[in-house]
Amino acid sequence: MTIARFLPLALFAIPVALVAAPAANWVSKVALSPIGGHLMGNPAAPTKLVEYVSYTCSHCAHFVGEASAPLKTDYVKSGKVSVEVRNAVRDKYDLTAALLARCGGPARFMGNHEALFANQTAWMDQLQAYDRDATKPTEEKAALRDIGQKTGLYALMNKRGYTNARLDACIADPASMKQILAMTDDAWNKVKIGGTPGFTVNGTRIEGSTWAVVQAALPPATH
Repeated sequence: MTIARFLPLALFAIPVALVAAPAANWVSKVALSPIGGHLMGNPAAPTKLVEYVSYTCSHCAHFVGEASAPLKTDYVKSGKVSVEVRNAVRDKYDLTAALLARCGGPARFMGNHEALFANQTAWMDQLQAYDRDATKPTEEKAALRDIGQKTGLYALMNKRGYTNARLDACIADPASMKQILAMTDDAWNKVKIGGTPGFTVNGTRIEGSTWAVVQAALPPATH
């Protein structure tokens, strides 16, 4: 006869309600939006922030450096706010970086995106030197590969685990190119952002480009 036979049956009937499910952490959820942007967070969030960025924009780098951490911790994590990053490309250098940011799919995007901005000063210095060089390929894909290889962009992505062959494939991806150009057209000609970074909250354009301005347009932070 086992000891278990003498224990009240009620001890084995633990109410399911007492075992609380862990709260969802929406920061880890990143998916492509219909236009090709990268949406981080709860797709059904009541507040939807869209960021329009250019990788050659110093103000964008400043915003991402200042806003990424509080956005994730205080707004996205709880599921109350989603953040979608879209491209508003300004030049061929920006286009090259935008294509590279998409390498690895949605799961790798936010890390690539933040790394490109965190290291912007270093690769922009190389880019300016490259821009003064008169000998550049004229065919589009060759030109974008040349930019990536000679401005430090490939070197940065190599540190993130990408081979040059993989980066070449990302540069040549027609689906990514189509989505980036569609977002760019939408940003400048339909949403009519005034510059980068630009923002909308639930479809309404925000006038201003600082974290303080964007934060004021969001619901109270959750901790």
